[in-house]
Order: sequence, then C-alpha cells, then structure tokens
Amino acid sequence: MTSIHDLDTPAVTVDLDVVERNIARAQDQLARHGIGNRPHIKTHKIPALAKMQIEAGAIGITCQKIGEVEVFADAGVADDILLTFNILGEAKTERLVPLIRRLKRLAVVLDNETVARGLSEAARRHDVDIRFLIECDAGGGRNGVQTPQEALDLAQAAMRMPRMQFEGLMTYPNRLPGTRHFLERSLQLLGGAGIPVPVVSGGGTPAIADVGEMPMLTEHRAGTYIYNDRMMVAAGAATWDDCAMRIRATIVSRPTDTRAVLDTGSKVLTSDLRSVEGYGRIVEYPEAVIANLSEEHGVVDLSHSPERPKVGEVVHVIPNHCCVVTNMMDEVYGVRNGVVEVVWRVAARGKVR
Repeated sequence: MTSIHDLDTPAVTVDLDVVERNIARAQDQLARHGIGNRPHIKTHKIPALAKMQIEAGAIGITCQKIGEVEVFADAGVADDILLTFNILGEAKTERLVPLIRRLKRLAVVLDNETVARGLSEAARRHDVDIRFLIECDAGGGRNGVQTPQEALDLAQAAMRMPRMQFEGLMTYPNRLPGTRHFLERSLQLLGGAGIPVPVVSGGGTPAIADVGEMPMLTEHRAGTYIYNDRMMVAAGAATWDDCAMRIRATIVSRPTDTRAVLDTGSKVLTSDLRSVEGYGRIVEYPEAVIANLSEEHGVVDLSHSPERPKVGEVVHVIPNHCCVVTNMMDEVYGVRNGVVEVVWRVAARGKVR
C-alpha cells in the first residue's frame, strides 16, 4: 500500500471519489434531458477512465486526433467514436481507413470541400464509406462553417462526392450567444432540402448545465468535467471540491521572504492562463500566486499570503487547465483517502497526429 505522501514530486494525482462523482453528475444531467453523453478523452487520455465513462452510460467517446482513436480502439474501450478534427492529407486518411473497418461506427467532422474531397478519394480507393458531420462556428472562432447557408452548401457538396455519408452537425462550445439560432436555422435549411440530420453534437464542460436550453442536441461532448480545474471554477462550472486533479510539488527554494520556488514549471503546470491569474492554485496557500514559470521552476509570489511555506514542504496545486497537464505526464496516480489505489499510464500521451 502506497501513501500519497510517498510519491516523489512532481506527481499528478486524481481523487477517485471526486472523479466518480463528476462522471455520475454529468451523465445524470445529460440523461435527464435525453441527450447522449460522448465524453472527450483528450482530458485524461486513459482507456480505463473512458471505460468508467462508458459503464456510467456514455454512448461513445470523442477523440481529437487519429492517434487517440488508434490507442482507444486498441484498448477496446468503445466501438462508437467521433473524431472532431479536420483530417487532411493522405498520410492521415491511410490511417483512418483501417479504423473505419475496425470500429462499429467512426464518424469524422469537416468544414471545407478540400477535406471532404480527400476523405472521399480515400474512401473510394479503399471501398469504405465515410460518416461525417459538418462543423459549425457559432462563435468559438476556430474551425467551422460561418453561416447556416454554408452548412447546407457544404453538406450538399460533400454528399455529391463518392462514399460520403452525411450524419449531422457539430459545434463547440454551445454556450455562446447565437448558437441555438445557428443550429435551428441550419436544421431548417437542411430539412427544407430534404436532408435528414440524425446527429446534432454540442460540446464543452460549462455548457453541460445549460443543455436543456438546446433541445435540438442529440449528444454532448465534454472532457474537462471528469477532473475539472481552475478554468472550470472560474467559468462557474465547478467548485474547488469538484477538482479531482492535484499536482504534488515541493518548495525547493525561498530566495526572499516573498518568493518561493516549486519544482514544477511549464513542463508540468502548462502556460495556459485565459481568465485566471497565475499558473495554478496552491491548495495550502490560496493567497499565494504562481506568478512565473520557466521549464522546471514555478515562481511563487507570497506577498499576499499570510502563511508562507518552508523549503522542503510539499504542496498541492490545482492546475489552470488539466487537459494539458495530462499530456505532459507518463502516469497519473488515482488516490482514495490518501492511498494510491491505481497508477494509470497516460496511454494516448503525445498522440497529436
């Protein structure tokens, strides 16, 4: 039996009781509204956790890159996977085709004719069908068609290509103003053209609470909810008690009275900030600010902290963005009541192609 206190630092732990609560809460909320749960595995990249999500009622999983699909297909976790990134180029389509043959259902997304054409050519070459969704930019400012008319036009253009099967619409995130109108108008145009839309896929952890306001959704993709982090707390989607991930770090230096240094820099904590101040919340010293990061050093400003740590003290950091932390670690420790219950290899770590 390994105590959490025996873990060398830096170490990433997740509280199993919190993980289980988070899975159940999200599943119950989506089921209450008749919406399928399709969790995004990029948050944890661990097949055992995806299996827990499936066993709790998820209809399948979401992957962002082909490498993730390969890992989770090999693990036999789910036979229904949505791949939510434009697949472009023969190197990738040649990897996609065997996965289509292996899985009961593998759907992809696209937002332009170049991607659709490449998929169609690969499908024709290998005698398979490509299930696809049109990605819609309803305000996220990343990929996606820009108007409902473009959604219709692209769906029609892709459906005219050999071996392409239109399955629906996808957007992220679906909490932004205008998302409902975008999807409603797109569905109206597609319906008017006689095109069935079996899947309407929304996404984002903060949007789970509002899925009842999006009656057209058939499924929802969220990832961060399984762990939660500072960004989710800032967004009002979680409390500190809902944050399962902790990074155990050691105070390795106190150069001045108001400065401490952690053994966790950008290679552990990540440099993501967005709407929060500092690079993580130190649980034991919430008024301290992790103000700067270099690769291996986390520099802590203690100016406003009434209590101050000593050299050698181990602290616990709630990261800003748990998904990125996952991708930098070889393993994650599952703990319960201070005891390490399981050690998971991050199987899809670095699978960015």
